[in-house]
Amino acid sequence: MNTPFTQPSREESWGYDSRMIQYIQNASAHGLYEIRGLGAKRRLPHFDDLVFLGASLTRYPLEGYREKCLTKTILGTRFAKKPIELDIPITIAGMSFGSLSANVKEAIGLAATGVGTSTTTGDGGMTSEERLSSKTLVYQCLPSRYGFNPDDVRKANAIEIVIGQGAKPGGGGMLLGQKINPRVAEMRTLPEGVDQRSACRHPDWTGSDDLTIKIQELRELTDWQIPIYVKVGASRTFNDVKLAVHAGADVVVVDGMQGGTAATQAVFIEHVGIPTLAAVRQAVDALEDLDMKGQVQLIVSGGVRTGADVAKALAMGADAVSIGQGILIALGCNSETYIQDGEHHSAIEDYAALGTAPGYCHHCHTGKCPVGVTTQDAVLEKRLQPEVGARRIRNYLQTLNMELTTIARACGKQNVHHLEREDLVALTIEAAAMARLPIAGTDWIPGL
Repeated sequence: MNTPFTQPSREESWGYDSRMIQYIQNASAHGLYEIRGLGAKRRLPHFDDLVFLGASLTRYPLEGYREKCLTKTILGTRFAKKPIELDIPITIAGMSFGSLSANVKEAIGLAATGVGTSTTTGDGGMTSEERLSSKTLVYQCLPSRYGFNPDDVRKANAIEIVIGQGAKPGGGGMLLGQKINPRVAEMRTLPEGVDQRSACRHPDWTGSDDLTIKIQELRELTDWQIPIYVKVGASRTFNDVKLAVHAGADVVVVDGMQGGTAATQAVFIEHVGIPTLAAVRQAVDALEDLDMKGQVQLIVSGGVRTGADVAKALAMGADAVSIGQGILIALGCNSETYIQDGEHHSAIEDYAALGTAPGYCHHCHTGKCPVGVTTQDAVLEKRLQPEVGARRIRNYLQTLNMELTTIARACGKQNVHHLEREDLVALTIEAAAMARLPIAGTDWIPGL
């Protein structure tokens, strides 16, 4: 017996699924775009789409417990009298006081010092807690110039001129009023409790020639002692890196669109910029085209989470990576509990009050972080104790470094900086085309 065709009763439309319907309904009801924290939620071509070719007969692996694999990393060798020397090629990205609490900034500094790496100030200036806890501290010069202090610049171990951020290239930062407490307001010369929107471009230059002048000014301020980084959000990466090098950068930082943020428009996070995987390849091409590979160091950031991610970035040509979101998660971001006086306390009700749950929270912009990470609330910030946070970050970074050296040894490398593109193949056509690597099991590189 024939039955008439019936449309499935619960089939979503691809173009107008439940999330898109909710977006349109919210936009029509409120006339406002969404602001949130963290990074892109969509699936993008990523380091997961690459795999290593471990040693077998054609390569000779190293014994993990008896043969060393070096991780020492030097940044800023081009012009600086005092390049930065790190024990590991994994650095901590700029995250501001204001976005994060003073306790968190202290925890990050303690952890970075403990594993022999650097951390970065972020927007809003340098706190005493951060400087005292950090052996190697990079001072950011952002378009806002909030909290920018020449005396603090001289206390830094490097300067990072921020042109753009991976989560929002072409856009400025946000710090909503609920996070601007008296101390933050004083450091940034802002009124308390009022939303702050940072500038999207530096006020005193309009192009790369002006950037050259700014770099020279900062070199004179610091007597040519410390390296100067230039950070760009990944978009027109090939030409941006070239211009940064021509302007005199010692180090270029390229931040892909999987990078995080404390607060910005969701449309920026999901639809502006290019994936980190594509940005690394273009950045390395630019340095090689200028014959500056090795003279100017490259730091890659944006969605770096694991030791495997670090190893793949280095194999593609980076000298180091920088991590932000992973550090926050290591501190307890999106955890069900927070630790006080050695005991775990449930934060589930606090997540529910924000309309979310552990594992789904992106409410950094509210200042009501249930675990005390992205807050300025006097009660909530006590939920993150510096010593506890520092221990968790140290464990995380040490794990990443062990994973990195494990992979390097498996590829027969005595130094993690000897990893190379020849050690990698791609699993998808998109990743192969972006990274310009062959598809696994073939010698085919899409587009070549």
